Amino acid sequence: MKWFARRQPADIWDEPIQGPLGDIEAAERIRNICEAAQAGAEAVGGSAQTAKRERYERAARVAMEIAMKIADDLMRDDAVRRIVDLCMKADDAKTAQILFRAIQAGWIREAVQRDYPALAQ
Repeated sequence: MKWFARRQPADIWDEPIQGPLGDIEAAERIRNICEAAQAGAEAVGGSAQTAKRERYERAARVAMEIAMKIADDLMRDDAVRRIVDLCMKADDAKTAQILFRAIQAGWIREAVQRDYPALAQ
């Protein structure tokens, strides 16, 4: 009885982007993606649930692709910091450390180091 079956709502990172995004819209989209993926990322941390891991990886990949297109350095660094938070929630320290190295603003790097001291090594 597929008539009464409910559709799964599409994830925000799977929605197509309508036209080019400005820096503010891109940063807002990354923030929304990271907030939506937070709960799933916490469930992924340490477990081998492939569906949740793939969902987290898709969210992180889309957020990183959008972040690469942000021209303003501070906005990009803030967006990358949000993605680092998402990676650390999912126990993906390898990706988080790579992204941490991409942060250029000193005060954002210090804040990330304070929150996640293991990334500074």
